Amino acid sequence: MKAYEPGFMRRSDRLFDIIQRLRAATRPMTAAMLAAGLEVTPRTIYRDIATLQARRVPIDGEAGVGYVLRKGFDLPPLMFTIEEIEAIAVGARMVRRLRDPKLQEAADGVLAKVTTVLPEALRASLVGSPIFVSAGDAVAAEGVDLADLRAAIRESRKFHITYADEKGRRTHRTIWPIAMAYYVDVTLVGAWCELRADYRNFRVERIGASRVLDERFDQDNGRLFREWSALPKERPAG
Repeated sequence: MKAYEPGFMRRSDRLFDIIQRLRAATRPMTAAMLAAGLEVTPRTIYRDIATLQARRVPIDGEAGVGYVLRKGFDLPPLMFTIEEIEAIAVGARMVRRLRDPKLQEAADGVLAKVTTVLPEALRASLVGSPIFVSAGDAVAAEGVDLADLRAAIRESRKFHITYADEKGRRTHRTIWPIAMAYYVDVTLVGAWCELRADYRNFRVERIGASRVLDERFDQDNGRLFREWSALPKERPAG
């Protein structure tokens, strides 16, 4: 079976990240250094640097020597209201209660990007927003990578799991993951279960082992999600 490969970063995001990394660097960064951090090839970085330079981003340097961003360059400020800034702060803090490391990392990245491009007068409202969000009490998943699950949903890939019910009885399932449901106290994956030939919700902390399969399933233009959404969310896994 082929190794599962997660989706690639969008090019627009990568160009933004290159600028941010060069902005924070204290010395020239080579294409190899940038490529390692962004998980792409140096050749991709060379093309991206050329694109940024063509867009008049003031990057100096050359292949084999390294690149620097000239001082004084800044991205156009984003215009947010105070309420919008607080919504971003609350949303990012709420993501931390999901026990989904990759989503937490992404939320922190959003905060860092928005903080960087906000006008100075508004940055304090985002970084020091006086809003408390409880940590929640959902149990962290150990037998499944939630990033893999979310990718399988996006790419309509079947998923194999070893699952324990509330009495500890284990079964092996092939599921078609349709949606993630995040609650304060539990995280569920909604799926079509081949073993039960029906929709089921699986608590992620009860998944003992898992792997993404090469085989894909048909989302039928969103029909599976619509049917799952119409069902009670306490629908069992057994």
